[in-house]
Parts: sequence; C-alpha cells; structure tokens
Amino acid sequence: MENKREILSVKDLNKSYDAFKLKNVSLTLQAGSIMGFIGRNGAGKTTTLKSMVNLVHSDTGSVEFFGMDIKTHESEIKQRISFAFGGVDYYLQKKLGTITNVYKRFYDQWDEKAYEDYLKQFELNSDKNVKELSQGMRVKYGLALALSHHAEILILDEPTSGLDPVSRDEILNIFTDVVDSKQASILFSTHITSDLDKCADEITYIKNGEILVSEEKDSFVDSYRLVEGSMDQLTEALKSIIIGCHERRGEFSGLIKSKDCENAQDIKCSPADLESIMIHIERRA
Repeated sequence: MENKREILSVKDLNKSYDAFKLKNVSLTLQAGSIMGFIGRNGAGKTTTLKSMVNLVHSDTGSVEFFGMDIKTHESEIKQRISFAFGGVDYYLQKKLGTITNVYKRFYDQWDEKAYEDYLKQFELNSDKNVKELSQGMRVKYGLALALSHHAEILILDEPTSGLDPVSRDEILNIFTDVVDSKQASILFSTHITSDLDKCADEITYIKNGEILVSEEKDSFVDSYRLVEGSMDQLTEALKSIIIGCHERRGEFSGLIKSKDCENAQDIKCSPADLESIMIHIERRA
C-alpha cells in the first residue's frame, strides 16, 4: 500500500470492567482508507470505538485524531469526525428535517447545499418520519448528516447489520465512493466479513479485548491457507501448526500460516478468506 497520512492513532488503550477488559489496544487509520474492525460479539469492538471518541473513558492509553489528543481537543476533533452507535432509532416519530435542524447547529462547517445533494443522491425525503425508513435508508441518512459537515473520519458500529444483501451492497458502494472521492476515511465494525472482502483496505481483528492483528487486508488474508485431508494425513507435525482443526467422518480441515505450507506437503491447500480465517481462529482454544 502506498504511504498515506496517519489521521487516527490509538496506543495501549486499556479499560477494565468486572467481567471484561480491553488490553493494550493499538491501531492506526490512514487517510483515504477503509478499515474493517472484526471480532466476535463481546470481543470489545464497541467499547474500543466508544473509547476512541471519549464516550467511554479509558483507564490508560491515548487516542489522537489529526495529531491531537481526544481528551484535550475533544470539541475541535468532533467538528472533524462523525460517529454512529445505533443509528437514529431514538427519534422514530421525528421527521428527518426536524432532526437535521437540531443536528446541524453543532457543526461550524455545516454545508446545506451538500446536505440537499445527499438527500437527492440517497433518495431521502426530509418530510418522512424515521419510522417510515427502512434500515438501509436510516444508514444513508446518518451518512448524509456526517458528510454534510465534511467529516474527515466516519466511525461506525455495525452499520450494515440487519440489512438485506442488496442494501448492504449499496451501502458498501457508498463507502468506497466516499473514500475514493477523498471526502472521508472510514472505520467500521462488523461481523459480516464478506462486506470487508468487498471494500476494506485494512483489517483490525480483536479477540477477548486484545488486538490480534491490524494490517493491510490482502496481506492478512494471504498469510493463511486452508488445509484438508484424511485423518491418516493428520500427523503430529501438522497438528502442531494447524489452527482450529475440525474433524468429521474420517477427515479433517483447518487453517495454517502460508509460511507453513512446506510442512503440509501432499495435503490439499487452498486460499482462505476473512470468514474462514475468523472461524478457525475463534475455534482455537
């Protein structure tokens, strides 16, 4: 990937609850990128995202946007970013125009013309109540608000959850258009890994409150291979390198690091994808 400007830096973020801990979470987001944030439910995705924007107060660690610390420059930073946790479902009886009139008062760079253009592009009617919108249209409305104050970073928690495949594809196309036109960079959490196959440049994977990896998506995917064979091929040497081995009806399947393929000769190896990688890693004890 070409060198890009770093616009978000999270370093050694820690947050302790009675039953859960974020442990030394670190990641960076580059300008002009889409980062997918993956992990099982309860792995710490939402807590991490909320800590980034100071909705959850971390115990230790730092978060910087555009080189500024969120705790000392919160107001300035929040003029330049947008975040959504749960959409606009709190205002089901309100018209979009009414919500917008309140929302835009908080942003010095609000661009009314841009907002009207996004309403047309996304086929939104400002006279409709939120309850009249499909889930996909609600996501589009949130994007229209964010882009109309020229947010440079969009931080979204499960934005495609609950959408049908066609609506998800439409939202992902909007994401890529937004980034390709250099309007904003995007960090979004999801458990729908196929969405990231389509649009993500980078992947950050969290498990049990710890970051397993944060790197370019293609490099991450290429670093693994799927293997399968008969049980008599499952040697002790192979067992020592296989990840998330599954045995059924005299056959096995699993995941190995690409660098270990030379130790799995005569075993069927095939390319992995994000979903298969995540399934096997989570299966590992």
